[in-house]
Amino acid sequence: MKIGKKHNPIRIIIITDSIVMLATAMLGPIYALFVEEIGGTLLEASLTGAVFAVSAGLTCLLGGKISDKIRERKYVVIIGYAIICLGFLLMTQVKTINFLLLVQVIIGIGQAFYLPAFDSLFSKYSNKRHQGVQWGIWESMFYFTTAVGALIGGLIVTQVSFQAMFFLMALLCFISALYIFLVPKKVL
Repeated sequence: MKIGKKHNPIRIIIITDSIVMLATAMLGPIYALFVEEIGGTLLEASLTGAVFAVSAGLTCLLGGKISDKIRERKYVVIIGYAIICLGFLLMTQVKTINFLLLVQVIIGIGQAFYLPAFDSLFSKYSNKRHQGVQWGIWESMFYFTTAVGALIGGLIVTQVSFQAMFFLMALLCFISALYIFLVPKKVL
């Protein structure tokens, strides 16, 4: 079966993941300001970032095992995006460092859940003769979406609020999850 540009699995997963990365990048450079806004310190900002990374690291192997057991890996990616979406929605309710720690664990689990499945799908659908180019495209998109996300996040928080940014971040993750869900089974 020939797959056209519109239904190219690599294109689909690169674009949807770029949207999630864009959302995530919105918070990155201004995260410490958010922690300070809820009464936290720079050390607590570092602690919550570390908790995110540890929770993702501890659950990444589990995410990989689940990905290997589920035939349709796209559903693992969808669930991961949905968990991240939930985490970003919960960020709108964060008023204490303790609740922020819990939200960071949730977001870390979402990342750990979808990343092994994403990598597996990318490997499965990549053109073996052009894997370097395709991974290069993904890596370039990572940096470009990070740059754009950082600017958009700063602009939204400056002009509106952190809450508006968190809602947009959640919406972007939801859109990516929904799009992958709607992709026909024969394509992805």
